[in-house]
Amino acid sequence: QVQLVESGGGLVQAGGSLRLSCAASGRTSSIRAMGWFRQAPGKEREFVARISWNGGSTPYTDSVKGRFTISRNNAQNTVSLQMNSLKPEDTAVYYCAASKLLVLTTSSDYWGQGTQVTVSS
Repeated sequence: QVQLVESGGGLVQAGGSLRLSCAASGRTSSIRAMGWFRQAPGKEREFVARISWNGGSTPYTDSVKGRFTISRNNAQNTVSLQMNSLKPEDTAVYYCAASKLLVLTTSSDYWGQGTQVTVSS
């Protein structure tokens, strides 16, 4: 099994920055992609960003392009999400996800417990 632990969430004012991290442990050799989803109150969980193991494909949802950057630390099986120019609409619980495939969906194989990001206006 794989365990994912997120960290780095918190409260920030609009225009500020946060860096989220997700550490994978356990059977990490099974992972082929990792990334982030988020879920705001009363909203569906949505895809944010992904990084794949086959050369580092990094798609982003349109609303965060140019502001968020996903990266991978291979040695530590960790992915990070650098979030700049944060907006109130970025407020959500952010979930780390990992997949045995090179893509991520809402049915991804592994999920972290989530970390709250709150952006005040």
